[in-house]
Amino acid sequence: MDEILIQVLPEQEGKRLDLFLTEFSDTNKLGLSRTILQRLIKDGKVFINSQPKKKPHHKIFSGDCVQVIIPEKERTECLPEEIPLEIIYEDADLLVINKQSGMVVHPAPGNLKHTLVNALLGRLMPLSDINKNRPGIVHRLDKETSGLLIIAKNNASHLNLAKQFAQHTIQKKYIAIVCGRVQFDEDLIDAPIGRDPLRRKNMAISFLANTKYAKTYYRTLKRTDKFSLLELRPFTGRTHQLRVHLAHLGHPILGDVKYGKNKNFPRLALHAKEIGFVHPSAGKQMHFTSQIPQEFQDFIKKNI
Repeated sequence: MDEILIQVLPEQEGKRLDLFLTEFSDTNKLGLSRTILQRLIKDGKVFINSQPKKKPHHKIFSGDCVQVIIPEKERTECLPEEIPLEIIYEDADLLVINKQSGMVVHPAPGNLKHTLVNALLGRLMPLSDINKNRPGIVHRLDKETSGLLIIAKNNASHLNLAKQFAQHTIQKKYIAIVCGRVQFDEDLIDAPIGRDPLRRKNMAISFLANTKYAKTYYRTLKRTDKFSLLELRPFTGRTHQLRVHLAHLGHPILGDVKYGKNKNFPRLALHAKEIGFVHPSAGKQMHFTSQIPQEFQDFIKKNI
């Protein structure tokens, strides 16, 4: 159990308690989000002048002594495993890996083994633990999608990167091989995505309630009458966005049996090729590129 003591300065008087603590956390890189701090306040873990305050909107006054009790963190049920990882970059705050196709990113009920999280835990490195069952995981790729992923080593980096994803400032490029001859050299797919009302495990283009705005830019790199090679840039990050958008366009990704029902490729022909972001502590722009998988290269030489 950790304890934080903070003295309220005159210029901070009148602020909401949760905002005051969030600013303190951000400034000191504590990795405590506003949501976590609000939960601590409501759980009676925050005291002002030795008195518990359970309302996040409580106003603070100059000279107040704010005490925050941080309970011990819950341990993940996921166990470490020795699974090889292709690490592109690593420092004290994060690492960038090139995920192989077929690897699940994080464990789920009934599937606690052989995931990327197991592999990360097996390296005995520090990881963010904002979500105890998804340590280090800021964003995801589908199981069959290969390519670049950012992993957070601490909570401050996790929150910073998560904010960049939420603000759509992370630059991502994918490569995909799709069915059919794509008509346009480049275009924008702007169509909302929601849960498929008939197949609840699938997503679908929908204009009903509870859908989310989704936008994808594509550029055609090569095309034949049967297949096209596309560069994709998602502006949003909805579940299965690229797969759903391309299937909606009439050009499902090769190997996508969920949305395309085609088996012309040994795996899902989708690869996260590039990613760019601002380093959470250094503040400098970072950009990484991965090589197109060999099976893509072989198919392109043979068919496109």
